[in-house]
Amino acid sequence: MPLTPTAEITRAAVTASVGVGAFNVVQIEHAEAIAAGAEAAGRPVILQISENTARYHGGLAPIALATLAIARAASVPVAVHLDHAESADLVREAVELGFTSVMFDAATLAYEENVAATREITAHCHRHGVYVEAELGEVGGKDGAHAPGVRTDPDEARAFVAATGVDALAVAVGSSHAMLTRDAVLDYALIGRLRAAVAVPLVLHGSSGVDDQGLTRAVAAGMTKVNVSTHLNKAFTRAVRDYLDAHPETADPRKYLGPARDAVAAEVARLLGVLTAS
Repeated sequence: MPLTPTAEITRAAVTASVGVGAFNVVQIEHAEAIAAGAEAAGRPVILQISENTARYHGGLAPIALATLAIARAASVPVAVHLDHAESADLVREAVELGFTSVMFDAATLAYEENVAATREITAHCHRHGVYVEAELGEVGGKDGAHAPGVRTDPDEARAFVAATGVDALAVAVGSSHAMLTRDAVLDYALIGRLRAAVAVPLVLHGSSGVDDQGLTRAVAAGMTKVNVSTHLNKAFTRAVRDYLDAHPETADPRKYLGPARDAVAAEVARLLGVLTAS
């Protein structure tokens, strides 16, 4: 089916009070697996490409064009999103390539600078019909531990959304990026206050560190878009290791990347069920 606007997917999720899975693509097998998992679950999905992944591939276009093609070939609604972009030029390239949404990350800037930079990016994206996510507060992990002192303030969130015109807001509520264990402790009361404070969908980053029950509770408390990366990478890598341990003579990468792709597809389908559980 045609590439689906991120706004359409998130709007339907808000109406149904369910979560939307947003899963990160590192290489083409990830994109294939995520789309296959969504088809198996019969649920829409968002494929995400981060600035770090674009850098790994030497540029955004190669992995983006492949991901967009996979999204367009899927039998369920699929959106393609630029994740954690700090570069305005990369955002503009994503818009030109046909991404349905971008996440502009100026969260490390002082508040007024964050507002000014995000407002400018949002205006550019909206002129091209592209949905914009921003972040307020600091979801740590890769660059430092998350602490309660940098969690998102509901009053500041309300002002930020009004000042920038963003379509979705990633908030800091207790999760951290790149967690290898699923024992993050979320502040569900804060999620509820943020949901009441802003009219746009809330986004949970660092969701790999949140267990199934926590994800279900987060959606019930008011989260809509749920980002998962490290958890799927663990499944991918575990499948590769298992195959190579059993077949140490293997030279053809398709032999071990295929099982890894299947493992990610199965976990995507399972997680989409968790996010849409009543």
